[in-house]
Amino acid sequence: MTAYDIIGDIHGHADKLKDLLRSLGYQRVGDGYQHTNRHAVFVGDFVDRGPAIGEVIKIARATVEAGDGFAVMGNHEYNAIAFHTKVPGTSGNSDKWFREHSDKNRKQHQATLEQLSPRELSDAIAWFRTLPVTLELDGIRVVHAAWRDNQIAAIQQSLASRGRFSTDFLAESEQAGSELHAAIEDVLKGPELKLPSGLSITDKAGHIRDTVRVKWYEPPTCQTYRDFHFGSDDVPNVTIDDTMTQGMTGYPTDAPPVFVGHYWLTGTPAPLAPNVACTDYSVAKGGKLVAYRWDGEPVLSADKYRWTS
Repeated sequence: MTAYDIIGDIHGHADKLKDLLRSLGYQRVGDGYQHTNRHAVFVGDFVDRGPAIGEVIKIARATVEAGDGFAVMGNHEYNAIAFHTKVPGTSGNSDKWFREHSDKNRKQHQATLEQLSPRELSDAIAWFRTLPVTLELDGIRVVHAAWRDNQIAAIQQSLASRGRFSTDFLAESEQAGSELHAAIEDVLKGPELKLPSGLSITDKAGHIRDTVRVKWYEPPTCQTYRDFHFGSDDVPNVTIDDTMTQGMTGYPTDAPPVFVGHYWLTGTPAPLAPNVACTDYSVAKGGKLVAYRWDGEPVLSADKYRWTS
C-alpha cells in the first residue's frame, strides 16, 4: 500500500508549498518533488490570489506527470476553464464566455491573468482539462468540495460522452437548473442551503450571499444554519426547515476516508469526522498550508496533520 500526503488549496503560494514538501521529506527532482515511499495528492485550487501561480502549477504538474503525485480539479481550475472558453457562435464584439467576464469574476481571477503569459495560460488550461474530478487511491477518496456518489457519476458520464470539459460539457454544466450544473456546484463548490427570506451572509471574499455551504458529511436533522454551516463565515443561528434538507443523509460512517479542500477553515487542523478531513486552512488569507499524512488508517487522526504558516 502506498502512503499519501494530501495537500490543501495552494492558491499560488509556491514558497509555502516548497517548504511544506521539504518538511514532509520530499526532494526536488526537475520541476517536481519526489519521495522515496510516499505520493503527494493535491486537492486543487492551484491558481488565483497568490504571488507565484505559475510556479505552483509547474511544481504540481511536474510532480503528477512524473508519477510522484496526483491531483484533482478545484473549483478555481474549473472556473478558469469556463472563463477562457468561448461560447460557440460568438465572435468580435459579441464574444461570450462560459464564465462571464464580469467585474466580480475578473477580480477573482486577476492574479492569474496578471502573472501568466497568454501561452502559459493556454498551457495551464489544457492541463486543467485533464484533471480528474475525484480520485480513489488505496482505500481513500479525494475530491475538492464534497463526495456525492450520484452527482459524481453524472459528471463522469457527461465527461465520457461530451469530452473533457469541452464546449458541449460546459454548455450543460453552466446551464442553471441542469442536473450537471447542480453536480458541478455541489462536488466542486460544496452543497449549499438557501437562508430564510431576508437573511444573508458576507463571505470571506466580501460577497453578500443568501446561501450557505453546509456540512454535507453530517445528517442535517434538528440543526441550525450556524451549526450546519461548513466554513468560517458568520451565519445566523436559525433552525433549518426540514423540507430544505430532503435527500441529505451525510457521508456514511462505513465509507472510505475522504479528503477535501475548499472551505477556508481556521484554527488547529483536525478531522471533521472519523472518516472525513479537510486540508484547506486559508493559506490565501494568511493561514496555513496543510497536509494530512495518510498511512492506511481507517480512522483519521489530528496528529497526522502537518502544516507551514
